[in-house]
Amino acid sequence: MLVNKSLRRLLQLVPGKKRFGAYRFLPFFFLLGGAMEWFMINVRVGRETFYDVYRRKRSERLYQARMDKTE
Repeated sequence: MLVNKSLRRLLQLVPGKKRFGAYRFLPFFFLLGGAMEWFMINVRVGRETFYDVYRRKRSERLYQARMDKTE
């Protein structure tokens, strides 16, 4: 219950409740999304970033589709 009360109190501190309602939290979500995007592009886990894996998997799927089409 202590965490719930603390979270509720923290959320009440965000300005704009009367004017914007629940939309007052949108800037936080934009910042979170931007931070996630930056992390996926720039941070390497092992030797690859998220987009390296994405591009590799996409090219593998395209290659497999071409091989299936020629058979």
